[in-house]
Amino acid sequence: MDERSPTILTTVSTPVSASQPLKIGLVQMSCSEQPEENLAKALARIRQAAQQGAQMICLQELFRSRYFCQREDVQHFLLAEPIPGPTTTTLSRVAAEHGVVIVAPLFEKRAHGLFHNTAVVLDADGSLIGKYRKMHIPDDPLYYEKFYFTPGDLGFQTFLTRYAKVGVLICWDQWFPEGARLAALSGAQILFYPTAIGWLDDEAPEERQVQHQAWETIQRSHAIANGVYVAAVNRVGKEEGLQFWGASFVSDPFGRVLARASQTEEETLIVSCDLGRIDQVRQQWPFLRDRRIDAYGNLTKRYLD
Repeated sequence: MDERSPTILTTVSTPVSASQPLKIGLVQMSCSEQPEENLAKALARIRQAAQQGAQMICLQELFRSRYFCQREDVQHFLLAEPIPGPTTTTLSRVAAEHGVVIVAPLFEKRAHGLFHNTAVVLDADGSLIGKYRKMHIPDDPLYYEKFYFTPGDLGFQTFLTRYAKVGVLICWDQWFPEGARLAALSGAQILFYPTAIGWLDDEAPEERQVQHQAWETIQRSHAIANGVYVAAVNRVGKEEGLQFWGASFVSDPFGRVLARASQTEEETLIVSCDLGRIDQVRQQWPFLRDRRIDAYGNLTKRYLD
């Protein structure tokens, strides 16, 4: 696909309040072996999304490189950079130029020998609001992330941007309801889940379908249980032993999918989200009201023997 002419899909949800809908953009793309090429592609797509009206734009997990965690190789640590650093400086200029909020996942070099899988949040004036370090680190075939990433130590945060209060979690975090709940309890209106997830070569079609359905279902359940928007952005393309399945999507606060991208093609979703719907859904389905916070103490234990 021509990087200069990315596909833009626009889906508009029906407004349920007098407030102006917020437009978010999800950049789903394939990655080459050249970080600067990937950065240039992402920048072009951010600009295209901004021209289409997107106010908040999220990139996929580790967007500057191919998904290097498929094997353990110390050479890959050379891909890491400090935060703030060169990429945040570049993205900051673009955010300010277009007046957009950018969520950008990076391979963070915190210190010599100390690395994180991190997402930064840049406000619409280009300021670096903060960062989230991935809390749940997987170690599975072709997902050898424990070799590279130290678990996050900043907790499940929310970030007040010009347009909305957002929570950011990364990939494997999306399978854990606790992170979504804590972000929602901190006031998040939108949960962004930048992702890199795909199928192994030898997995049967039936298993692939089950995995994808589970991935989408668990995230839609976070939207329902917390009454928030959920936006998940995945990569596409074949990288070594993984076929990334794309299918980036946005769910409304009751789990309705407003837009879903292709499983194979690069796309940028632009989706209108009426933040007034959060209040409406929570009034009709008052899960937060009825939580028994006095009875949940055992959730801090690993297992109840």
